[in-house]
Amino acid sequence: MNRIVPLVLAVALFMEQMDSTVISTSLPAIAADIGTSPIALKLALTAYLVSLAVFIPVSGWMADRFGAKNVFRAAIVVFVLGSIACAVSDSLLAFVVSRFFQGVGGAMMTPVGRLVLVRSTPRSELVGAMAWLTMPALIGPLLGPPVGGFLTTYFSWHWIFLINVPIGLIGIWFATRYLPSIETLIQRPLDVPGFFLSGIAASGIVFGLSVVSLPALPSWVGFSTLAVGIMATVLYLIHARKTPEPLLALDLFKNQVFRASIVGGSLFRIGVGAVPFLLPLMFQIGFGMTPFQSGLITFVSAAGAMTMKLVTKWFYRRTGFRNSLMYGSVVAAGFIAINGFFTPETPYLLMIVLLLAGGFFRSLFFTGTNALAYADIPNEQTSLATPISSVAQQISIALGVAVAGGILEVSTSMHGGALQLSDFHIAFFIVAAVSSLACLSFRGLRPDAGAEVSGHRPLVKVPAPAE
Repeated sequence: MNRIVPLVLAVALFMEQMDSTVISTSLPAIAADIGTSPIALKLALTAYLVSLAVFIPVSGWMADRFGAKNVFRAAIVVFVLGSIACAVSDSLLAFVVSRFFQGVGGAMMTPVGRLVLVRSTPRSELVGAMAWLTMPALIGPLLGPPVGGFLTTYFSWHWIFLINVPIGLIGIWFATRYLPSIETLIQRPLDVPGFFLSGIAASGIVFGLSVVSLPALPSWVGFSTLAVGIMATVLYLIHARKTPEPLLALDLFKNQVFRASIVGGSLFRIGVGAVPFLLPLMFQIGFGMTPFQSGLITFVSAAGAMTMKLVTKWFYRRTGFRNSLMYGSVVAAGFIAINGFFTPETPYLLMIVLLLAGGFFRSLFFTGTNALAYADIPNEQTSLATPISSVAQQISIALGVAVAGGILEVSTSMHGGALQLSDFHIAFFIVAAVSSLACLSFRGLRPDAGAEVSGHRPLVKVPAPAE
């Protein structure tokens, strides 16, 4: 396997993933500097997520039309320009618009980067390559808050954006030098109605869930937007059935392996999306830690994710996708639930060890689901599979934050007081239970599902269980 390709892609995606959360600990300082409130400034977080939701669906078509390598480099340029615009913003409106523009670049970087990897990597090497590409999604959200807090405390909040400039320039140079020029496999017209409907659907759902869970606006705005997103989703489903070449090819869900990967991965990401929201809050509110202290402890999950890379390929070759993902989802969900047993009296070393193990199993699970999504997809359809996978990821993570926020709100209303440690414990147990449901999606797979990618050869060929 040419390791330089996944490494180049991973560096760029790490920049995007970390930046999506890096401003969370810097909101008060940014708000004070540009003359607004931290609550209002959360609109900038939402604007970024909405931009991702709008433009991810068209990323596959863009890659086919203009070339995946060209679109990936252009996405880095847009992301860097958006970062500069954020750094020089002097008002709430300017900052929100800059974050939206930055999200356009992020929307292209993640799915197109994955597309480049799939098309340039032999199927037998895909699990190992995906291990590199999975780490940014797991490490970035954990590293973002402590890095943002450090730069804001000891330098200036502007640096959380300006640091992207040299990283982006290096990424463009490496992409130009080392990424293969992949020829466009198909040319298809742009599904313009599908673009608008999918954009409204995904952004409405993501925006609505974000507002409901992090109320920078009245809750009725979030619920109304969520309703619009759901209506647009229904309209898109009707449109896709009548259109020969829809923007998001939902016919791919007829493939059982692809369907299991998307559904199972989405269910599990609900818990994963909730953890970066719940854990720092619990450490700060329930344990009395500073943001920087909580960030340092939660970051050990990233170390677990990095060690996963050493065994991923061997592990899936030995056990196969079906058993690994079916049982692995339960084990990884169990480590989410373990967070619900943490108290201020829990030894720090024990928490670190458990968070380390949890990061390992979550990363192992996501590497498998990301690789499985392409196991039965021919190369000419990878540009159709990638945006579906990316949209599902964004919506499920946003849903995880919304579910966690809703649980905390209901729990506090029941006891009629401020947030307590027990509220966080309840939230961890519930989101872990939801994540464990992912195992049902993989139960119906054949033992040799995705064998071309995993290299697993079961001793006995067993027919797939009846659905």
